[in-house]
Amino acid sequence: MTSSILAQDPTLADFGRDPWWLVLGKIVFAFAFGLLATLLGVWFERRVVGYMQVRPGPNQVGPFGLLQTLADGLKMAFKEDILPKAADKVVYFFAPTISVICAVTALSVVPFGPMVSIFGHHTPLQVTDVPVAVLLLLACSSMGVYGIVLGGWASGSTYPLLGGLRSSAQMISYEVAMGLSIVAVFMTAGTMSTSGIVAAQGDGTQLTILGQTIPAPGWYAILLLPSFIIFFIATVGETNRAPFDLPEAESELVAGFMTEYSSLKFALFMLSEYVAMVTMSAVTTTLFLGGWRAPWPITIWEGANSGWWPMLWFFGKVIALVFVFVWLRGTLPRLRYDQFMRLGWKVLLPINLVWILVLSGLRSIEDWDTRGKVIAVGIPAGILLIATIFWPSRKPKPTPTTQEQVDNRPHGSFPLPPMDLQVPPSPRITRVVAEREPANIVAGSDSREV
Repeated sequence: MTSSILAQDPTLADFGRDPWWLVLGKIVFAFAFGLLATLLGVWFERRVVGYMQVRPGPNQVGPFGLLQTLADGLKMAFKEDILPKAADKVVYFFAPTISVICAVTALSVVPFGPMVSIFGHHTPLQVTDVPVAVLLLLACSSMGVYGIVLGGWASGSTYPLLGGLRSSAQMISYEVAMGLSIVAVFMTAGTMSTSGIVAAQGDGTQLTILGQTIPAPGWYAILLLPSFIIFFIATVGETNRAPFDLPEAESELVAGFMTEYSSLKFALFMLSEYVAMVTMSAVTTTLFLGGWRAPWPITIWEGANSGWWPMLWFFGKVIALVFVFVWLRGTLPRLRYDQFMRLGWKVLLPINLVWILVLSGLRSIEDWDTRGKVIAVGIPAGILLIATIFWPSRKPKPTPTTQEQVDNRPHGSFPLPPMDLQVPPSPRITRVVAEREPANIVAGSDSREV
């Protein structure tokens, strides 16, 4: 396999011309990337969370514990596969595979790099691309909920069904916010092709603000900061990751929709979660972080965005986003279900609608540079959005003293012991003794007379 320095961005015309063996190789590479990233992602999460919690994490199986995930997979493969009596056998069997297939399919339209030369064939480092590739990403994300819902329903048990219903409501809610965030992307890029969106975030454009000409930032994470923040929050909710892992809330639902699954079927569900996390990190990189393009100041080097080097920048961005997923899990507590749904419907959705209206209005102004007006409004809007989400909604009440808590307890509540820790006599014993005292006196007098 040879490489050459090519600075050409792929276009839709570059797809569909590869020989069959090259297309098959790309498919195998995308599939292997998803599986290998999942295996390393599980190890990476356990190591990072262990570091955050001041413990070693896996470090016995293989160097640095790298083979621990493989050992866990083999252990799950040899476990007993239990089929509940009330389960729908066909749906119960295929539900985990639906989640995995949908997560892996999304990688088919993710660009891993620019045009390269492979055995004399000039081809883009991408399986395929279509004019509506963004809609394909949304479709794969939407179909993933079917595996979870059908898995919970087919188990024939109450708690998995509740977990599946929770997940359907959760993913549908955040699917709307995610879709609106992508609307802002292809409004700015002028295309729904993933390779076209990456090309639209390229360097070389100039920005004029207050008469000064400066290099324009190309990443949509900067130009469309509110959309980037909302999109990433929605991806965390879509992948059922902490603090939005409500379908698997052990404290409420035993283990959620996976309660009745074991062995390889359970492993497939866990695999689908990590594949979805890696896939959504790759999609976020493509839509908002310039895709395979090198970050500044690496772009000073002329060959940074040509040849095989862009794959390194792409993988680096994906790893950074996966680290953020892990960081959230090791930092934030799980939200209540009503808090999570309120955030999606009453905060993210209205803000996203207003931001799209503002963006549409800015693009209609012809006498002002598009990037300049988007930057001038988008960055303050993003900062305001962060402040709105994380600003405390109410003033914390002062903690009452112990005596105030005792005095303010409602009437008829469970009796509290006195503050001097002297346990009073039981009211029941006192009442029984009082009722028996006359009888004891009479019985005592009779016994004395006898």
